[in-house]
Amino acid sequence: MQKSIFEISKMDCPSEENLIRMKLDGVTTIKNLEFDIANRRLSVFHIGMSYEIENSLSELKLGSRRVSTEETDQTNFEEDTNQRKLLWTVLIINFFFFIIEMTTGLISKSMGLVADSLDMLADSFVYGISLLAVGGALIKKNKIAKLAGVFQIVLAIIGFLEVIRRFFSAEELPNFSTMIGVSVLALIANGVCLYILQKSKSKNEAHMKASMIFTSNDVIINCGVILAGILVNVLHSSKPDLVIGTVVFILVVQGALRILKLSK
Repeated sequence: MQKSIFEISKMDCPSEENLIRMKLDGVTTIKNLEFDIANRRLSVFHIGMSYEIENSLSELKLGSRRVSTEETDQTNFEEDTNQRKLLWTVLIINFFFFIIEMTTGLISKSMGLVADSLDMLADSFVYGISLLAVGGALIKKNKIAKLAGVFQIVLAIIGFLEVIRRFFSAEELPNFSTMIGVSVLALIANGVCLYILQKSKSKNEAHMKASMIFTSNDVIINCGVILAGILVNVLHSSKPDLVIGTVVFILVVQGALRILKLSK
């Protein structure tokens, strides 16, 4: 049995973990995967060479690099019986905040909140794909991934068009207090999701420090919307909201393209 350790520089949250799990699902030589999101490390227990694993990880473009490969005597791995329950928990949290942010974003006229809601929806898709594909055929997973990716891109394009329309028209200012309040709640929700999933995989809770949580793309996005809300109030302009909305829509498209790669 071989143990290969990979550094995944862009593995910022459990969403990337699930993308990696889905990508490596068809590699028959893999016996177990252990994720350390805090240190952006992935340990792969496998038989034979690691070339196929390296190529699969490289295709995701998450900044993967093999650190080491060594022999190991470990052959028994504990099955995480709570994995499905945990995935359902974070899926529900993300989908709930998708609804909340989409609704409040439309009411408060904030494209930042609308865009962030799509980022929450993107995470929900990833968790949902993982759940629906467990024990299922590879073709089933690919079809689900393709539908999810296309749907995200369509929503993001609609968002881009709305940003352009608002940029060139006289629109009412977004409600900055709603932007800040809802984003703070979403920030807490993302922190809870990271804590739930990481706690289940590591007995060393020292890894669960704020420094890890605040490297997450999702948390950075939440902070960006909060900052945009402050700038909307200070500058009396909707431009900060449109800028953060555009940035998040781009991130949503990038995530959708990654999901589409899984369907090939």
